[in-house]
Amino acid sequence: MIRLLPALPRLAVACALLLATGLTGCGTNDGPDTVERVNVAAAADLRYALDELVAQLEADNPAVDYTVTYGSSGQFLQQIVNGAPFDVYLSADRQYPDELVSKGFARDPFTYAVGRLVLWVPEGSALDPAQGLGILAETDRIAIANPEHAPYGRAAVAAMTSAGVYDLVEGRIVMGENVSQAAEFVLSGNADAGIVALSLVLSDPLRDVGAWWEIPRDTFPRLEQAGVLLSDSTGARALRDAIVGADGRAVLARYGFEIPEA
Repeated sequence: MIRLLPALPRLAVACALLLATGLTGCGTNDGPDTVERVNVAAAADLRYALDELVAQLEADNPAVDYTVTYGSSGQFLQQIVNGAPFDVYLSADRQYPDELVSKGFARDPFTYAVGRLVLWVPEGSALDPAQGLGILAETDRIAIANPEHAPYGRAAVAAMTSAGVYDLVEGRIVMGENVSQAAEFVLSGNADAGIVALSLVLSDPLRDVGAWWEIPRDTFPRLEQAGVLLSDSTGARALRDAIVGADGRAVLARYGFEIPEA
């Protein structure tokens, strides 16, 4: 179990916990004491959409400083249960936030988006993703997020199973710690294809790189994405309100997220 040291500053404790897991995104702020610091644990598929939304929030209110760490939703769950001092948790599924509520760590989960899954191949690939998941039989390495703790990884396994290819390619799967790392494997050439989040392939770094095909939504469990507040700070509530509000919904929609009804 990770034990917190009360004498350490709150942000320093958060940094130590995050660095111990190999996750990135921890930072410091040397501004005045009046700046409110909000630590956010966010699913990796939100990397670009949430960066944009947080930048808007900080521009509107310089008195709040958001430190966002992106990673696997399941790993964040364990960190929070073990005492990691996050203020907001944004998961790639509904199960993990509900589990925190049931254990008394949070209340009032909110659904903010529904994720979409794509088959993506790198620039110059001879593979045509529009032919569907059957093309994976022709690949040597397929990147997905680790299904043990990443909702997108579980969705990828379900989709391949539904398509009847999982047993054929199981031994050729390379697993990223989260869906963003799975996409990096494809981009770097360490995988021939990947099953990743649509929000990532629509981001500026990947938008014009390679080709993708959206995997039918009835072939994997619905990626209903939810969050919870772990503190009642003004900045935490502002982020929640923004992500479920009109501005947040517009940003998420541009990154390919399905927006649930208000």
